[in-house]
Amino acid sequence: MNVAVFSCKPYDKRTLATFANDKALSMSYFESRLSMETISLVQGFDAVSCFVNDDINAKVIHLLKQQGVKTIALRCAGFNNVDLDAAKKEGIKVFHVPDYSPTSVAEHAVALIMTLNRKTHRAYHRVKEGNFALEGLMGFNLAGKTVGCIGTGRIGAAFCRIMKGFGCKVLCYDLYPSQALIDQGCQYLTLDEIYQQSDIISLHCPLNESTHHLINKHSLEKMKDGVMIINTSRGALVHAQEAIDALYSGKIGYLGLDVYEQENKIFFEDMSSHIIQDSVFQLMLTFPNVVVTGHQGYFTIEALNHIAETTVDNLLHHQSDSSGARQLA
Repeated sequence: MNVAVFSCKPYDKRTLATFANDKALSMSYFESRLSMETISLVQGFDAVSCFVNDDINAKVIHLLKQQGVKTIALRCAGFNNVDLDAAKKEGIKVFHVPDYSPTSVAEHAVALIMTLNRKTHRAYHRVKEGNFALEGLMGFNLAGKTVGCIGTGRIGAAFCRIMKGFGCKVLCYDLYPSQALIDQGCQYLTLDEIYQQSDIISLHCPLNESTHHLINKHSLEKMKDGVMIINTSRGALVHAQEAIDALYSGKIGYLGLDVYEQENKIFFEDMSSHIIQDSVFQLMLTFPNVVVTGHQGYFTIEALNHIAETTVDNLLHHQSDSSGARQLA
């Protein structure tokens, strides 16, 4: 099988090549994203492998079909960038990686919490400049704080377990409550109750019609003044402009983002010598109580190896039922 790998960075190539070695796969690696502008690159390939910001819309899928592509293997859990209905219509199978070291993303969410709370990002620069003053670096104990976790799938559940370890009261919301988390002392409540009671709210839910802009001016009005919001899930869960308004008013006291609604224009690339054409994003970076990372929550050795292994397995078994839950269309 000939596979075109899009949005491929050097680390992707290294891990994929390791697991594809000696397999019946011939992989060609492209740093460009799959889109209408790059669709000509798929000529002669049986399958494509894509990442979170590839634009796999209905037109792209139709052209993939015309080029003879039979399989789309996503190297991620999310699939909101794929038109699954179009894929089914065209008879193209779509696979994803539903579970790639959930603790990787959960631990990154905790890293954002700790950075914002103890202001280590600011302390680091002070000490480098010979400034050892502590004024302005005050934090708070996590023990005893109320943490709201919205979405308790594999990643959310891992996050809840970590926060319980800190001695936090953990409140959860999910359409399908986890008995295991309840047994560990977590409590499931309504969204409004989580908004009203939580000192910290961390998002671990998929992006769909019901969760789009979940954090907006109306939900923020229900929250405590100075609430900490963490998003390591999908950028469009947070309405960026309304979050900025809440930062100005003090409703949001801390904001930690590993994802951003318009990230496909900037993330995963070196933009240090460019002017970023996004005034909302640029404004957000000016706040001292905001920490943004470039979608690196998944970026651990364990996760990358698992993504590569699962992707190769999905491609090898694309004509059987052995891939089970990994198949989306």
